Amino acid sequence: MGLQINLEGHLALVTGATGQLGRVMARTLATAGADVVVHYHQNVAKAESLCAEIEALGRRTMAVTGEVGQKADVFAMRDAVVQKLGNPDILVTNAVSQIHPWQTVLEEEEEDYEDQFRSCVLQNVFFAKAFVPAMIEKGWGRFVGINTECSMQLFKTQSAYGGAKRAMDGVLRVLAKEIGAHQITVNQVAPGWTISDRDREQGSERSERYESTVPLARRGTDQEIANVVAFLASDLASFITGAYIPVSGGNVMPTI
Repeated sequence: MGLQINLEGHLALVTGATGQLGRVMARTLATAGADVVVHYHQNVAKAESLCAEIEALGRRTMAVTGEVGQKADVFAMRDAVVQKLGNPDILVTNAVSQIHPWQTVLEEEEEDYEDQFRSCVLQNVFFAKAFVPAMIEKGWGRFVGINTECSMQLFKTQSAYGGAKRAMDGVLRVLAKEIGAHQITVNQVAPGWTISDRDREQGSERSERYESTVPLARRGTDQEIANVVAFLASDLASFITGAYIPVSGGNVMPTI
């Protein structure tokens, strides 16, 4: 039998799990054997539907809601999860606040920078404070932050989003050094422009202009992103930490 991703006996929490990418990551972790906590912001119907899918796989699950950039909400979520399912040992910080349209630095409102800082940076700080102590006690844990290729590209109008994702990168690299001795890994997955169910429904999977910049000459799929998350959550990735891993078909390539 070849190598397999086996997450049985682990409890994962995915923030923004009802989103286009989050739901695929949650399903994939459950398929690999993990019990999964589904965090949602507003879409309770989608959260309940996703929980039903996870239960059908024979996994334990529950839905939680709250603002990921608010410390009180994150700690309240932790208390609810611990009471019902125990301490998560896999965290996937995927939720992000959407600000559209993106504006130039001269035009972007300061509130948008504050919003992205809470969503991208403080989310990771608060989830670390809430959930990492139990991982330290266990001597095992996985922290996977969802970053973006934009944090390397930094194109025009990406200052609020790209700047916050860069700050997220800094926080998680430091965290990786601080808690690594406890066999807790901290890594980031950085998707490119990803095909989701919305694209499949709308027939918008193709973009020749974008694909022309990608060495693999196509857009990646939500499942391809979720596969890397599951890998990083598993023991197959036990000696990888502090990494920023683009899953972008080579559209961005970190250099040495």
